[in-house]
Amino acid sequence: MSPDLDRTWPIWRQVAAATADRITDGQYPVGARVPSVVELSAEFGIAASTAQKALSHLKAEGLIRAEVGLGSFVIRRPDDPA
Repeated sequence: MSPDLDRTWPIWRQVAAATADRITDGQYPVGARVPSVVELSAEFGIAASTAQKALSHLKAEGLIRAEVGLGSFVIRRPDDPA
């Protein structure tokens, strides 16, 4: 079941915000793996490139880190100091 997306603002931003919200509320605690590009694409019904952009944004924000072959993992919550 894909969450409703607002087509009036960038989809990648909405996916990044939804993932950040899940980090904040503890669904993805520090150290947990976040969904992959493929998983996000399927969940939200979006292109892989859009999901990749969302994950890249979270990485740039310092919320997740990517490990080649393992996935992306939460390194801090959005409300924690950088």
